[in-house]
This record gives sequence, structure tokens and C-alpha cells, in this order.
Amino acid sequence: MALEITDATFEEVVLNSDKPVVVDFWAAWCGPCRMVGPIIDELATEYEGKAVVGKVDVDNNQQFAAKYGVRNIPTVLVFKGGEIVNRQVGVAPKNVYAEAIDAAM
Repeated sequence: MALEITDATFEEVVLNSDKPVVVDFWAAWCGPCRMVGPIIDELATEYEGKAVVGKVDVDNNQQFAAKYGVRNIPTVLVFKGGEIVNRQVGVAPKNVYAEAIDAAM
């Protein structure tokens, strides 16, 4: 399962990580988000120990969504060393996210 990331934990979990971090910005009411959610959970299992995979509920945690210009959801950002190295807006096949993680390794 993907890690639940909040505004309170974002800096520690995402920006200070020594591994690549995948962050899925989503909301419960968003249909496309429900399509991406299971893919993100699969990636969390497959990349366990190699990358951090988490989700931010934008309804409850708006600070970092605003900071990184997340205007449409789902938006999946890949961070490396605290910097965004990949941005995917909308639904994409699993291999698109996997390739972004691999590129950040």
C-alpha cells in the first residue's frame, strides 16, 4: 500500500528522502484518481525498499499541492533529492510511472 502523506509529513517523507519518491495527488471524489490508485499501490509494493511511493489527499492537504502547481488530479510527481524530476497529469499506464521511477534511481 502507498504511504499516506500529509502536509505535516511531506517535507520529512518526500523532500528529505534519500530514495526517489512518487507522490500521487488525488481526491476521493475524483473518478480518474480511483483508476490510478491501484496502480500506485502496486508500485509501492514492487518498489518497496528502492523508492518511496505515497499519496496526498488534496482535499485535506493543500499546502504542497499549491506549492507544486497541482491544478488537475490525478497528478503524479516523482522527486529525487527534493526536486521534481517527472510530472504526469491524468491517468497513464503503469509502465509510464515505472519508467519515471526507474529514471530517477
